Amino acid sequence: MNKKTAEHVVIVGGAILGSFCAWSLRDQGFSGQITVVEKDSSYRYCSTALSAACIRLQFATPLNIQMSLYGVEFLRDVKSRLGQDAEIDYVEDGYLILGSEKSVEQRRALIELQRAQGADIVELNPAEIANRYPMLDLDGVGIGAYGQSGEGWFDAYSLMTSARKAARASDVTYIEAEVNSFDTTSEGVTGVVLADGRTLDCDWCILATGAWSGGLIHNIGIELPVVPRKRTVFSFKSPVEGIGMPMIVDTSGFWLRPEGHEFIGGIYPDPTEDFDAHDDFEPHHHLLESEFWPALATRVPAMEEMRLLSSWAGHYEINTLDHNAVIGPHSDLKNLIFATGFSGHGVMHAPAAGRGVAEWITTGQYQSLDLSPLGWDRIANNRPLVESVVI
Repeated sequence: MNKKTAEHVVIVGGAILGSFCAWSLRDQGFSGQITVVEKDSSYRYCSTALSAACIRLQFATPLNIQMSLYGVEFLRDVKSRLGQDAEIDYVEDGYLILGSEKSVEQRRALIELQRAQGADIVELNPAEIANRYPMLDLDGVGIGAYGQSGEGWFDAYSLMTSARKAARASDVTYIEAEVNSFDTTSEGVTGVVLADGRTLDCDWCILATGAWSGGLIHNIGIELPVVPRKRTVFSFKSPVEGIGMPMIVDTSGFWLRPEGHEFIGGIYPDPTEDFDAHDDFEPHHHLLESEFWPALATRVPAMEEMRLLSSWAGHYEINTLDHNAVIGPHSDLKNLIFATGFSGHGVMHAPAAGRGVAEWITTGQYQSLDLSPLGWDRIANNRPLVESVVI
C-alpha cells in the first residue's frame, strides 16, 4: 500500500487555516485519511468570521509579500479552484497607507522592497493623494503608499466555508469536538486527545487553532508564543461616498474601508490595556470616542458626522516574538506541523500556508514557495523575523 494512502492526518482547528490545509492536501494528491477537529462548527467566534477580511501586499517581510501575491492569484481564480459556487465578493480597491512627514524615507524604502518582490505599489506625495482623495485632510502626511492592484477585501466567512465544502467533497472528515491534549513519543505526536475521552491516532498532526494554539500546545511542554489579543471593529454610516475608496491606514493607527454603502474601521488599544483575551469578545467600546472617532474626524472631516451601527470584537493570534506566522514542522516532534500565529494576516495567507503544509507532508519539502524562514527553529532559538507593517 502507498504510504500516503495509509497515513492519517489530523488537523486541529477547522476554520480557514485548517480547511485550506485539508483542501490543499487533497489538491496535492494526498489520498490517506484526513480528519479535521473543530470545537465549534457554527464558527461564531472564530477569528476568520470576525475579521475585516482584507488582503495586502504592503509588508516588510519579503516572504509575506510572496504569500499575499499567491493569495491574490487564488482569490481572483477562486471559482476554478474551490467550485463555481464559491462567492467571496472580492473587491480590489487597494490599500492607502499614509506616512508622516518624518517617515518618508522609511516608507519609501518599504515601497522599493515591495516593488522588488513584484507588488504593484506606488508612492504618492501629498498633492497626488489630495487629487485622488479630496475628502482627506493631509495635515502631517508626507507620503502615501497605494496598492494599484492586488490589494482589497472579500467575504472571509464565504472563503472559509467554500474551502471547507471543497475539502469535504474530497473525502475530508470534519468532527465537532474539543481537543484537550496530545499523545507523544520522543519523535512525534501519536494521537490527538479529545475532551470526550476519545483519542484520534495520527501519522501527522497539524496545529491550526489560531489564537488558542499557544495555550493548547503548552499542555505538552511546547512554548509557542501565540496568544489571543482582542481587536474591535466599528460599523457605521457617514455622508461620504465609499465607492472606489481604498482601505485607508492612517498615521494615527486607525484603519477604515467601505463596506457596501457603509464603512468599517478600527484602531488598536493602548498597549497598557492590550491583554490576552481568551474568551473575552466584548468590544472595546470606549475606543470609539477616545481614539477612533477623533482620529477619523481629523483625517476625514466629513466623517465627523457618523452614526454607529454595530461593533464587534474578534481575536488576533498574535505571535509575540515577531508578528509573523509559524509554519512547518517542530524540530523534535517532526510530524507536528504548525500553521498558526499569523498575527492578523492569516485570512489572506491561508491559501499559501495550506499549500506549503500540504507540500511538506506529501513530499518532505516546500515546492512552490520556501516557507522555512517562518519555521519553528526561529521560535526555539529566539531569532525573530520581525514584521513591522502590522495593521
